[in-house]
Amino acid sequence: MQRANIKRVGIIGAGRIGRVMAQIARRAGREVVIANRQGPESLSSVVQELRDGVSAGTVEDAASADIVVLAVMWADVPHAVDGLAWDGRIVIDPTNDFDPSGLNGRTSSEVVGDLVAPARVAKAGNTFAAAVLGADPQEDGGQRVIFLSGDDADAKSEVGGLFEDAGFFVVDLGGLREGGRIQQFGGPLAGHNLVRLP
Repeated sequence: MQRANIKRVGIIGAGRIGRVMAQIARRAGREVVIANRQGPESLSSVVQELRDGVSAGTVEDAASADIVVLAVMWADVPHAVDGLAWDGRIVIDPTNDFDPSGLNGRTSSEVVGDLVAPARVAKAGNTFAAAVLGADPQEDGGQRVIFLSGDDADAKSEVGGLFEDAGFFVVDLGGLREGGRIQQFGGPLAGHNLVRLP
């Protein structure tokens, strides 16, 4: 299926994962608006560090982008997404719930999906540390593998395209339940830095 011409990525959260996801989006040729709860004025040094193509905005500005990254700690997700308009959005969930015992058998991304409905959620970018995620994905003559899961094929295509354009090799694990369980913290793929060789 052909991907849409998505140009803008919004990032909610300006910590390590937020900054890394901004770098990935820029490497993929997307414009980025990054936001945090302190407001755009607090992000001048972050924007200066990330340079061209990245602007600071409000959380509402970031949430209005075509693709929105929830780059906040798991415990902060409900507050971060509360009251925002999610219709028509694709949300990337790179969060990790380090104690999934309270999820009643669901994956954390299924819970995120409920919180941002009717947005379409894709799980990606959570299986390794920010330093690895932000490193050049062209490694040892191959491409760093990034895992992706989600229940909407078009949303996965867009998110997969973003990471492919940034140089990653994308592996689709299926839906949020089965794929999310494999890639979430404690799953068999968590913490593995895999490289696809030609």
